Amino acid sequence: MTTHLYFARKFLWMFLSILTVFFVLTMLLDMMEQLRRFDVDEVGFYRVLGLTLLRAPQGLYQLLPLIVILATVALFIGLARSSELVVVRAAGRSGIVAVLSPVIVAMLLGLLAVTVLNPLVATTSLEYEKQSDALRNNGGEALSLTEEGIWLRQGGPEGHAVIHADRTNADASQFINLSVITYADNGGPQSRIEAKTARLLEEGWELTNARVWNLNRSVTEGAEAVHHETLHLASNLTPDRIRDRFGSPSAISVWLLPQFIKELDEAGFSSRRHTVWLHMELAQPLFLMAMVLVGSAFTMRHTRFGNTGVAVLFAILVGFSLYFIRNFAQILGENGQIPVLLAAWAPPSASVLLALGLLLHMEDG
Repeated sequence: MTTHLYFARKFLWMFLSILTVFFVLTMLLDMMEQLRRFDVDEVGFYRVLGLTLLRAPQGLYQLLPLIVILATVALFIGLARSSELVVVRAAGRSGIVAVLSPVIVAMLLGLLAVTVLNPLVATTSLEYEKQSDALRNNGGEALSLTEEGIWLRQGGPEGHAVIHADRTNADASQFINLSVITYADNGGPQSRIEAKTARLLEEGWELTNARVWNLNRSVTEGAEAVHHETLHLASNLTPDRIRDRFGSPSAISVWLLPQFIKELDEAGFSSRRHTVWLHMELAQPLFLMAMVLVGSAFTMRHTRFGNTGVAVLFAILVGFSLYFIRNFAQILGENGQIPVLLAAWAPPSASVLLALGLLLHMEDG
């Protein structure tokens, strides 16, 4: 048990050290990106720094598998150079037993990432999008999905509008029971529009069987509406922009994703992308365990055998390959080419089995 705790502590220390290095690099690179996107004289340096801090958790979260495999490589290279692995094996412990504690730590880190870091990333990503949109177009566009339907907000030089619809189709081009409240540039309401159906085209809204109430000329409850068989309303929204708002599952906490997927299905949107993302997140601990096994399979050897650099290179290349295959399977799952469970769980499971095979081969020949 003392040996396991020692290896676990050293692996955790390596992980935190490499995580700190990547955090600094991520901050510097993203800071340059924010300075390129926003005018510091107009926005202010501290606002740009705040935006950079909001994006840092998302960048680190995506790099977790790479950080884990680098920590594993650093751990076992250090143990080999100090001959601690030789001592452990001389005491009768096999390489499989030696790698057990780092694997357990990686699993715990994966569980911590899914349960704690994922909601943090979702919160900071959403806040970054809000502040970034506010700086770019003064908060001109917004979208939310609730049990009451779909809420949209569009902005423009002539004012903005709040839009509600009961449901829509999968590509966000057809809307049912649309209601629009338009506001003037000074903030006062101008008109209310209701339509049975509406289409969102590239050039704007096309409302069918629409009724329009002018809120400026008549404020009485019984004001008569003007009927239009077809009504065109300018908009800076497009179906692509609306889908993009729903196309970022990472901006939703893993604890809220099941309810959000249910609301997507009820609203008529396709929830496949979010379902795949949910299962990918649940499989994250298993994939981090595979990264530890891959890293240890190539580097858990004494340095006197030579070719240490080649072993490290192969470990990182195999880790990157498994990471690429995992992302490729995610894309296939989102496009419906393979089942959701196969896309999310097959790559981590296969990675663990492959890494165990490599480890047994390197250990026992």
